[in-house]
Amino acid sequence: MKIGVIGAGSVGVGVCNYLLTLGSVSELILLDKNLERAEGEAFDFRHTAALTFSKNTHLVPTDDYLTLIGADIVVITAGAQIKQGQTRVDLAEINSQIGVDIAKEVERVAPNATLIVVSNPCDIVAHFIATNTKFPRSKVISSGCVIDTARLMSIVANRVNLDPKNVFGYVLGEHGSNCFTPKSLISIAGQPADYYCDTHHIDRICADELLESVKQAGYEIFKRKQNTTHGIAASVFRIIQAIMINERSVLPIATLLNGEYGLHDVVLSVPTVVGKNGAEAVLSHPFTEEEMATLKQIANNVDEVVAQIAAKTGLDK
Repeated sequence: MKIGVIGAGSVGVGVCNYLLTLGSVSELILLDKNLERAEGEAFDFRHTAALTFSKNTHLVPTDDYLTLIGADIVVITAGAQIKQGQTRVDLAEINSQIGVDIAKEVERVAPNATLIVVSNPCDIVAHFIATNTKFPRSKVISSGCVIDTARLMSIVANRVNLDPKNVFGYVLGEHGSNCFTPKSLISIAGQPADYYCDTHHIDRICADELLESVKQAGYEIFKRKQNTTHGIAASVFRIIQAIMINERSVLPIATLLNGEYGLHDVVLSVPTVVGKNGAEAVLSHPFTEEEMATLKQIANNVDEVVAQIAAKTGLDK
């Protein structure tokens, strides 16, 4: 399998690290407009081949999109970082245009690739890529709430002193602050969360407090190191794995919805089957009326931002 990673920043390099040490990739392309940076990362990675038992993946640094010819998966991490005084809409406007320009270059050389969009705000950027290129909607995936869900699992696991992989739940909606978590979907060791807590004499988990902790987690990391790297890189690798080996895993990725839950033309994270063809099916979950109202309100909020950006950039919405 041939995979391209666009952007040799901390997240792009983090994704490469996972692919080189844990993945089964024949060729990995690291593309950045700063060729020397991409080359430096590639040269550095090459020295690890003699020290690990990972596969001997052919790593190619480049600034030429032609190198992506025949790529199966392309991860887009390139984009501007938010600056002091900028609003989320300001960043979305800049990165949506960058994302569409990149995607059009990829479309020219690898039209059958599955795109995984990581550049923030990833759901908005993925929306404009899906509406301004010819990639099928199932092939434009925002990394969405996979990282938020991982944070939820870790926070709950820390509360109950278990391995996070024994916690199940989803954060859904838009990645970041515009999301929610259905408490009915949270379970611990296969048991409803309240039952597990009651039988182990642990205070019950408040879904609202849990969601607030999930939202704050990214801010706390960013406040300390000015970026979030390890968690998002692992989340992207998780999505890539599901595609690479056709896992058909259910992940809270985001794609352009087309009638699911009564929502149209909006990119939101909902439980989605991920396999070799990308986002293969959106699962229908029996949300409560309150949960459904929350999801629709999030969709309206995202629609408003998309409309603002479309008006400013001229991109199709």
